[in-house]
Amino acid sequence: MPVFTVAPESFSELDEDHWYFHDTDLLPTPNSLIEHMKIINTAKLDHPIILDEAGRVMDGMHRICKAILQEVPEISAVQFQADPAPDFVNCNPKELPYDA
Repeated sequence: MPVFTVAPESFSELDEDHWYFHDTDLLPTPNSLIEHMKIINTAKLDHPIILDEAGRVMDGMHRICKAILQEVPEISAVQFQADPAPDFVNCNPKELPYDA
């Protein structure tokens, strides 16, 4: 996919429940926010974020947050022209198989 740049502040997801909307017992507690802060701190801005065909964030919100905190004016992105079919639908994110 072609790589292009985008302003990190331009995403509507910044004003939405991006991480806690799943039907799980995860709440935005101080400890859960600390976990996200750790991920934001270690995020690498040299990897492009991934957008769906409508331009919404599929992967990279921690990188977007890091860019905003560091006042980086543009970050790299790639965008699907047609969204791929999901591997999982209507499932609990805690039950997904993640490779270590």
